[in-house]
Amino acid sequence: MVKVSLTREQDMRKSPPELFPLDVTFDGYRAVLQQQLPYLGTSLLVSAGTVILTVVLAAPAAYALAKLRPRGGGVLSFVLLVAQMIPGIIMAMGFYAVYLGLGVLNSWPGLILADSTIAVPFAVLVFTAFMSGIPDELLQAARTDGAGPLRTFWSIVLPVSGNAVVTVSLFAFLWAWSDFIFASTLDGGGRLRPITLGIYHYIGNNNQQWNAIMATAVVASVPAAVLLVIAQRYVAAGVTAGAVKD
Repeated sequence: MVKVSLTREQDMRKSPPELFPLDVTFDGYRAVLQQQLPYLGTSLLVSAGTVILTVVLAAPAAYALAKLRPRGGGVLSFVLLVAQMIPGIIMAMGFYAVYLGLGVLNSWPGLILADSTIAVPFAVLVFTAFMSGIPDELLQAARTDGAGPLRTFWSIVLPVSGNAVVTVSLFAFLWAWSDFIFASTLDGGGRLRPITLGIYHYIGNNNQQWNAIMATAVVASVPAAVLLVIAQRYVAAGVTAGAVKD
């Protein structure tokens, strides 16, 4: 991607091809700065909103499954597993019919809600595995001090679940950031399109601006790469939590 993003249009089909471009051009990156920033902003907004909504919904649900053990909790866990098997295009068609009736097509709240449906089932399972490993004695001590279920969750369970929060947030962000199916189905004709659709600005029937396409891909990859590097050790701890019992 980096090599093509720095290659001039006339050198794209050069034979033999160059391993590294000899005549470097930054036209693709100039095009990104001039034309793609609104799309990047929309992707950032949708991804951040998806992270917030996913954590807000999944953390309390996982706490209930792991520690409060409601009746039918096993069935609900199975349903969450099955929900992850539903193809995204099927869900996108259902969302389109619902959004059309509600008048929320081509809107960022609609995209946030749709992207969260992919992240929430996974997030609940990760949170449940992590919270199951929290000692019951810790929660019992909180109850002895007069804390109710909500206060125990907010003051005890959530703070010690930091690794799981980072893991869930990272995966939710990456799924929303890279989403194409929901974006093209629910926001294909709107002004607030994410970067996965903005890249098609450079693709036409008879012309493809490959250096601009690859420059956009490079810029769009930077946030995901940075987050992965920063959160690597938290993710490793979060996804393995609950795998081994003492």
